[in-house]
Amino acid sequence: MSGMKAAWLKGHLDLLLLTMLRDRPAHGYAVAESLRTGSDGVFDLGEGTIYPALHRLERVGLLTSAWSDESGRRRRVYRLTAAGRRELAAQTHTWRLFARAVDAVTVS
Repeated sequence: MSGMKAAWLKGHLDLLLLTMLRDRPAHGYAVAESLRTGSDGVFDLGEGTIYPALHRLERVGLLTSAWSDESGRRRRVYRLTAAGRRELAAQTHTWRLFARAVDAVTVS
């Protein structure tokens, strides 16, 4: 990720990861792939970004995880906790307020 894209991401990674897990549990690679495809390649994040963030979100109680042997590969699958859903709602609300304010200032 370029320096500019990294700057965009700073402070918003948690929101993006929680959003990727909103509708269904997923393993880290699937989360990264969903971010990449959903953003048309803008958020092309490596393991060194995704996994430490997922582990941190789990440590603070926003995610839980369990091992899965689905499709013959052992993978750690992450899912939102109730606290994670509340945090996602709060961060989404804050993001929407911010985006509307930026639009109001820049699209005139």
